[in-house]
Amino acid sequence: MVQKSREPPSTGRRGRPRGYDPDIALGRALAAFWETGYAATSLDELSAATGMNRPSLYAAFGDKRALYGAALERYRAMGRAAVRAAGDPERSLREALRALYDGALSLYFSGSGEPRGCFLIGTALSEAVRDPGLRDALAEALREIDRAFAARFRAARARGELPAGAKPASRAKLAVAVLYFLAIRSRAGESRASLKAMTEDALDLICGN
Repeated sequence: MVQKSREPPSTGRRGRPRGYDPDIALGRALAAFWETGYAATSLDELSAATGMNRPSLYAAFGDKRALYGAALERYRAMGRAAVRAAGDPERSLREALRALYDGALSLYFSGSGEPRGCFLIGTALSEAVRDPGLRDALAEALREIDRAFAARFRAARARGELPAGAKPASRAKLAVAVLYFLAIRSRAGESRASLKAMTEDALDLICGN
């Protein structure tokens, strides 16, 4: 009787799927967290969203908390880019803020389902209560936004767009508060048209004398 030859057992570990791209995978993980929040997004859902099995996810990003942290940093980088683009010095303060609010609304109303609002506000606030590291990251993200807006308002005052006695830091925080308002109300179901109209009223208040 002729004995059938056997293939030698594989010694390689199951690794990342062919075509794995960490940037694409992180973007898909961010979208999954954005859709249902950190706590409600399971590892199985993250695996399905990224097309990676659990060992591959752990190897690439660490545990679920580390993956969420990477997604949060990705979102913060997106925010920085949006603020830089909207804050083009060739634009007036009013034009810069309008561009920023329009861009925020496009982002908050993106996705395939209901309006998603802001990833930072929508997912990090609830988790920050019990995660000191995340609370610190959230606080720093908010301070970073405040600094960026304050710098833009100082430049506007120097160019004469605001009265000499205007307080750039205070007006900047009002402008940032509008972003949070848009994030919360969009997630709660208020229409984009209504929120867009509200931003025009806010611009009159923030940029006026």
